[in-house]
Amino acid sequence: MMRSARILLACCALASAQAAETAAERGKRVVQEAIQALGGDAFLKMEDRLEYGRAYSFYRSQITGLSVARIYTRYLSAAGPGKLQVREREAFFSGTGRREEGAAVLFTPEGAWELTYHGALPLTDQRYQNYTDSTERSIFYILRCRLSEPGLEYYSLGSDRFENHPVEIVDITDAAGETVTAYFDQFDKVPIRQTFKRRNPQFKDFDTEVSIFAKYRDIGGGVKWPYDVRRERNGEKIYEMYSESVEINKNLTDDLFTLPPDMKVLPKPK
Repeated sequence: MMRSARILLACCALASAQAAETAAERGKRVVQEAIQALGGDAFLKMEDRLEYGRAYSFYRSQITGLSVARIYTRYLSAAGPGKLQVREREAFFSGTGRREEGAAVLFTPEGAWELTYHGALPLTDQRYQNYTDSTERSIFYILRCRLSEPGLEYYSLGSDRFENHPVEIVDITDAAGETVTAYFDQFDKVPIRQTFKRRNPQFKDFDTEVSIFAKYRDIGGGVKWPYDVRRERNGEKIYEMYSESVEINKNLTDDLFTLPPDMKVLPKPK
């Protein structure tokens, strides 16, 4: 009875302390707790990552493509002002038994290309802009690369439930006024959902981009990462990734993230 009373008093004291927080203080606390849940210093010092699994693409919620995918990511310490702090290579294989790439897409701070046997085709400006925007507004990129960015603000929207999970909801807004709303599991502290709005250049309105994260696992050194990722746009599913393995700090080499010197560079689409 005495132990139960002490636990109850501790919970009441914690609730009272949290009630005294401002929305900004609570938002920042939830974000810091998420970083610790993802691995703390080991997460912040993660140098690269290799994800392997099945990737699905959708149009109007119907499957339009299935590939076995390897996604290589390397973080950069000096990308330059206003540039992405990552390089990424998305390699696709047409069958589970194949080891050679059928095609790949290379993203760098300088540009992006689709790599096939025809050569390196530069991506359109809009596609590259969509990639950089989505990357910069990924909650994992924000937590890993943007926390020290001037003008970044946090605002707690309080607690709620998402798919039967009690969550803490936080708006994260940068100096340009762009906001990402992140949902953090109240118990595990990790991000389980994020959403943001992006202007549609064709229709001049806004698309709502949603990502959902599940099946977190330890991927080395105490770092946790979601094995299941789903993305939606305006309520329709557009992408799913089911990882079979995720590894970090693999010393990924430069040749993965640069165009081969003998590869033909094709004209950029207009």
